[in-house]
Amino acid sequence: MKRYKAVFLDWDDTIGDWANAEHHAMQDLYKQYPVHELHATFDDYLNAYKPYNLMLWGQYGRGEITKDYLHLERFLHPLKPAEGAMIDGRDKVELAHEMGDRFLQLTNRYFSVLPDAGRVVRLLAERYPLTIISNGFKEVQYYKFAHSGLEDCFTHILISEEVGINKPQPGIFDIALTKNGISAAEAVMIGDSYTSDIAGAKAAGIDQIWLHESPAAESPAEPSDESATYIVSRLADVLNIL
Repeated sequence: MKRYKAVFLDWDDTIGDWANAEHHAMQDLYKQYPVHELHATFDDYLNAYKPYNLMLWGQYGRGEITKDYLHLERFLHPLKPAEGAMIDGRDKVELAHEMGDRFLQLTNRYFSVLPDAGRVVRLLAERYPLTIISNGFKEVQYYKFAHSGLEDCFTHILISEEVGINKPQPGIFDIALTKNGISAAEAVMIGDSYTSDIAGAKAAGIDQIWLHESPAAESPAEPSDESATYIVSRLADVLNIL
């Protein structure tokens, strides 16, 4: 088995349980705000939000839109079926801003690490320097790091908006290599997102471990050319590789 000198990890839905936090936060938004006037059920609301949100994150990763645009537009989009600029007496843009801010608060409230993630991260930290590489918003990511009980395990933490480069762009991986003082052949990237984590690491010449069965697996029917150096169904399975 190949020996690496450093391990890079995604955070959301690799270590932190973003899917669960997002779902509970969206349920609260549906109950607290007048979106039920436009979407008869919570599932209807999710169907209006999630595909568009995923598309926006892809654009953000490619540097095509800003964080502020993503933060507003993902909550404004499900309000657009309402005629005019108002909904329930509220300006839709102001309402979307408020919902976006509340969403980030709620995802912190519902934050947890994935089962077994703490054990795996601590075992990996005994063997390798670990670097987090995340596209998440810094104001919520640092909260999650601090409340995970794992912050001491990471030698470096790279948040895309702080370094000015998003995954899957190779530049953010190059920064991680430089911080660790290693070549691309000496690192491996672990993540659940094929587009951001796996394709990004490939473009930087870094081996990859794809958590293909994680809660955030991106598509029910990935193209057959989506491959990785290693594919595992659980984070714990990386211990058989590393």
